[in-house]
Amino acid sequence: MSQEAKIDRSPKPLRVLLVQTIGQGETRDHAERLAEEIERLALSAGLHPVGRRYFSLPRPHPGTYLGKGNLEILASEVIEHEAELVLFNHALTPVQQRNLEKALAAKVSDRTGVILEIFSARAQTREGRLQVELAALLYQQSRLVRSWTHLERQKGGVGLRGGPGETQIEVDRRLIRERIRQLEKRLETVQRTRALQRRARQEVPFFSAALVGYTNAGKSTLFNRLTGAAVLVEDQLFATLDPTVRRIRLPNGEKIILSDTVGFIRDLPHQLVAAFRATLEETLEADLLLHVVDLSDPEWEAQQEAVEETLRELEVGDKPLLTLYNKADRLSSDASGLIERMRARANALVISAVSGTGLDTLLATLGERSRGNCRLINLRLPVTDGALLARLCREGQVLERYDDETHMFLTLAVTPIARGRLENDIQPFLVHPHTAEMHAEETSTAVTPAVETPAEQVPEAKPPVEEDSATHPDG
Repeated sequence: MSQEAKIDRSPKPLRVLLVQTIGQGETRDHAERLAEEIERLALSAGLHPVGRRYFSLPRPHPGTYLGKGNLEILASEVIEHEAELVLFNHALTPVQQRNLEKALAAKVSDRTGVILEIFSARAQTREGRLQVELAALLYQQSRLVRSWTHLERQKGGVGLRGGPGETQIEVDRRLIRERIRQLEKRLETVQRTRALQRRARQEVPFFSAALVGYTNAGKSTLFNRLTGAAVLVEDQLFATLDPTVRRIRLPNGEKIILSDTVGFIRDLPHQLVAAFRATLEETLEADLLLHVVDLSDPEWEAQQEAVEETLRELEVGDKPLLTLYNKADRLSSDASGLIERMRARANALVISAVSGTGLDTLLATLGERSRGNCRLINLRLPVTDGALLARLCREGQVLERYDDETHMFLTLAVTPIARGRLENDIQPFLVHPHTAEMHAEETSTAVTPAVETPAEQVPEAKPPVEEDSATHPDG
């Protein structure tokens, strides 16, 4: 191999110095956990953290965020660590960012900037790339400040005497506005496509559940465990951006739609929430939200509240929600009290997507929710119609069955959704509830109770059977 072939020509990651402030009433431990999160964000963005710096800051300085004294300390540390980028775990105004770059002689970014960088690198589908670009432009639009001399007013007009024309910054803003309008139109097309996909699913309506949660809470691991899919699972923030939808069969025979969506994070930039609304429509349309919480994370309570706040921002805060306290396998033996308290909460389960703890209960609960308020229907079928009988067994739960020489009398428990699917086929065979009872009393033929479990009782959960996948958003 030649000497030239051995040379690593890949760009080296930027050396980044992390800045975390400690506000009034905050503790050092809390600040350190926040700094750990911004460090993980930096690593996910392909940066090389070279140090952390904490500053006690009762209130941000309007011009430089830190104030003169702290800024001098930070400038010396930038030189000491040879940092090329200074990353603040806080939102900076355009003026603060510009003044900090001048004072530190280094690039400066904030939390929103690094999250956008991660999203830009991870978006795989056309839709995802459009959404990231839109979010980035919405972010940049407010950061076009007059920093360079080339932003002077240009000559305008026609002929010998032109008007004052536009400044370069006005041109840039106009170009960004035009590009934003183009992206919004393209995303409207994406939304229409998604609406058609949902309409196709609603024509054969299945109960739908959507996994939501803080980034890296284990949503994709749980999704893969329940569906047998192969969604990317890595121990990093925002490993999954594009939504995935699968259809699965529950132990009680019901089929449901399960979707995995992008993870949330505290202080999620509102530009991203707005841009990713098309993706999150899978969440908006779900019958049930499964909120996955990493119970092993010391900040799990704050993360849970951050997700719930984002759901309220998306106007789905009142949608039925089941909280899944995940990663129970990572808890120490002395955390039994915490586990019991979480189990005692309403609409909550303690699970482990890795070990499988609690997943049987989760599947049974999904079956219970999917049945909802089951309706009982009574049917009189020809004994020769095995195909319809097989379909009825798939779509609902046969509670009673009485046979004579020519007909079967069935009492069937079905969800409103299943009833809608069956309506045309079963209409000719519907009978009054008393008909089957009278026939059972009068006939001397064999009586076969098809299912002994009553409709309201949850059957024992078994591993799900993977079904054909629903259409992925990008094909």
